[in-house]
Amino acid sequence: MEKHEKIFGLVGLNIKAYRKKAGLTQQELADKFAGDRSKISLIENGKENFMFSTLLDIADGLNVDVKKFFMPIKKD
Repeated sequence: MEKHEKIFGLVGLNIKAYRKKAGLTQQELADKFAGDRSKISLIENGKENFMFSTLLDIADGLNVDVKKFFMPIKKD
């Protein structure tokens, strides 16, 4: 299960980074796809076993390619 936890953590950190870069709160992001703010929080903190469709909704809400959630973000 440790491998899964690492992936959930990476995805969560990336979603949080892209959300903040977009200047959105968790609630504003959730509102973009009729989602739940608490679910966004759980995903960002690596505590949610999310469905891929949820990731697609979040990526769409952030205008980001979903593949970017699975890659480390390079620091500028």
